[in-house]
Amino acid sequence: MKSLYSKFLMATLFIMITSSFIGFFIANAYYQNNLKPENDTKNTEIARRIAQYAETQENLDQYLKHTASTGYQLYVVDRQGESHSFGGSFNEKNLPSQTVVNVLNGNIYHGMRDFPKKTFVTGFFANELRNSVGVPFTHDNTQYALFMRPNIKLLFNEIHILLGWMGLAIFILSLIAVLIWAAMIIRPVRQLSQATNKVGENGFDIHLDIHRKDEIGQLAQNFKDMISRLGELDKLRRTFVSNVSHDIQTPLLNIQGYSRLLESNMLSEDDRYTYLKVIQEEANRMSTLSKQLLTLSSLEPKGNTLRKESFEVSRQLRSLIHRFHWLVNENNLSLTYSFEDVWVKGNPELLNTVWENLLTNAIKYNKPGGSIDITLKEAHDHIEITFTDRGIGLGTKEKKQIFDRFYRADLARTKQGTGLGLSIVKEVIELHGGQISVNSRLEKGTTFKIFLPHL
Repeated sequence: MKSLYSKFLMATLFIMITSSFIGFFIANAYYQNNLKPENDTKNTEIARRIAQYAETQENLDQYLKHTASTGYQLYVVDRQGESHSFGGSFNEKNLPSQTVVNVLNGNIYHGMRDFPKKTFVTGFFANELRNSVGVPFTHDNTQYALFMRPNIKLLFNEIHILLGWMGLAIFILSLIAVLIWAAMIIRPVRQLSQATNKVGENGFDIHLDIHRKDEIGQLAQNFKDMISRLGELDKLRRTFVSNVSHDIQTPLLNIQGYSRLLESNMLSEDDRYTYLKVIQEEANRMSTLSKQLLTLSSLEPKGNTLRKESFEVSRQLRSLIHRFHWLVNENNLSLTYSFEDVWVKGNPELLNTVWENLLTNAIKYNKPGGSIDITLKEAHDHIEITFTDRGIGLGTKEKKQIFDRFYRADLARTKQGTGLGLSIVKEVIELHGGQISVNSRLEKGTTFKIFLPHL
């Protein structure tokens, strides 16, 4: 990908070089079509006047020397072929003899006008005899042919007009080209600016038609990616707010309703106990939800530095099993485990949240008399932890969404939960540079497999 700076530099150089060539050719065309004929006509008129005055002069040589000193190159030849030069000499005396005869016979020679077409630099300054004008004159009954052209030094004054046209052409062409190039650069920037304004007015459904391979193109692509991510985040935010509101509102309504029922003096002790138990369960549900929301907020943004330390995973898992042993027995489940002595570098609190979520899910969504198996083993470059249950399992569609926030499988809706647990599990594992996968079949059970980098 070429950088915008290099493209701008190359474009500027290209514009300058191209404008110079175009300006040069325009100036050359102007010279060939306008300046050459005008120059020929002007010098022919000057030569005629010189010839007219020469016919009246007594000392022809002295007059021609004086005239040449004013800035002309003169070449005089008679019918006998005797020639004389006055002023600066010609580099090439390449005038055809027939041309001399024609002028001696009274014709005008337009050598400047008819000089072969070359670039104006070589043509305008060509110090050749054929690049002159020729007129006839008579002095003391002798016929002469006078060939004249301005001295090369005086031509520098003439060239000022030509160079002026050339410079003007280059300036105009360069200005137009730079304006076009600037417009090409500014156009996508304006599109980006308009798109940012539309984000605030029309949401995140923005179409940006910019296809470039420089920094602006990269900026446009980053903008598209950002808008796409912001759109997804906005949808997640709306879903998140809706789900949290629902999950908070439902237990609050239950607490509110059952607390009003408790105000009645007509309640039996059994009803009062049942209502208090519901209120306690709903309070625990709200407590779990708030705890999980706090855990999620602590994981964002993911760029935050995670506090890590080395600890023994097997010991942490044994402690977890010991704490939940009563719940396993209460649900009439069997639990087996096989742990190798493995150390890992990570955040103990967050990883403990992972094991706790996976174990409580295995208990909650198991079948009466079902089983749970937990294994921990060490591989060459990673460690592997698996949680397997023989519970209600998941369908294919549910497996794809199981790690989404607030998602709850249809069969899981009869159980208390927030739909945040597995989302927290996945984010914690990824923060530790690991991976998690799920393998499940309906009514057969579920296996979660976690891979973490080796210490």
